[in-house]
Amino acid sequence: IKTSYGDMVAILYNETPKHKENFIKLANSKFYDSLLFHRVIPEFMIQGGDPESKKAAAGQPLGNGGPGYTVEAELRPTLFHERGAIAAARTSDAVNPTKASSGSQFYIVQGKKYTTEELDQYEQNLRNNKKSQYLREIIMSPKYTGLLTQIQEHQRAQDGAWLNEFFEKSDTLIVKEKPDYKPFAFTLEQKNVYTTVGGTPFLDNDYTVFGKVIKGIEVVDKITAVAKDAQNRPTEDVRMFVSVKQMSRKKIEKEYGYIFPEVKK
Repeated sequence: IKTSYGDMVAILYNETPKHKENFIKLANSKFYDSLLFHRVIPEFMIQGGDPESKKAAAGQPLGNGGPGYTVEAELRPTLFHERGAIAAARTSDAVNPTKASSGSQFYIVQGKKYTTEELDQYEQNLRNNKKSQYLREIIMSPKYTGLLTQIQEHQRAQDGAWLNEFFEKSDTLIVKEKPDYKPFAFTLEQKNVYTTVGGTPFLDNDYTVFGKVIKGIEVVDKITAVAKDAQNRPTEDVRMFVSVKQMSRKKIEKEYGYIFPEVKK
């Protein structure tokens, strides 16, 4: 990925084949060439891939363009938002409950390092969000009309104590109706990476991570530091030129010093 601030080299994951194939197809067709990194936020990420950005006027809002299709989500617990991760942008859950990815827009994570306490708080928030999502689906079903009425009565009475106790003890109900439910928890690897290398843990399990920058991550730091407008678009255009080539893992490790993690069966 060539930019005026330097070049980045990234790998694309075999574990996300739909995204890998799509990115290669677009890069080989020169789709990305001359597009902008149109949204950059320090300690967060740089985002690009909107085809409308190629000839966008200064100050023109960007971020809604694409190739006319989406890519099915490929959320993998082992692929998370560490510093340098490449992930697919997407529209919000409200209009996109399956978390399908944009056909072309992607972002590269800069992130930041987190303390253990900060990470514990994020973990708790993500656990509660996931729990709330499952619980909402259950109580809105016809089977639990009576329970929904009961909850609404306590909400009208502003009975926070009852509502909090119900939420805390709702795991049994959730497991009964959603056998696949597991309380969210960061893995030991995630905790180690987020506290030593950095990233954006609050995006995990919501956006498909499909690659990683293995050389030139300092380019992301330079781009996030540029002057921006109110929409976080750089005031001076930052364009990308993307090419791909197939290399063996052995050659990648030798040429770039990147060691592929052992894949556990």
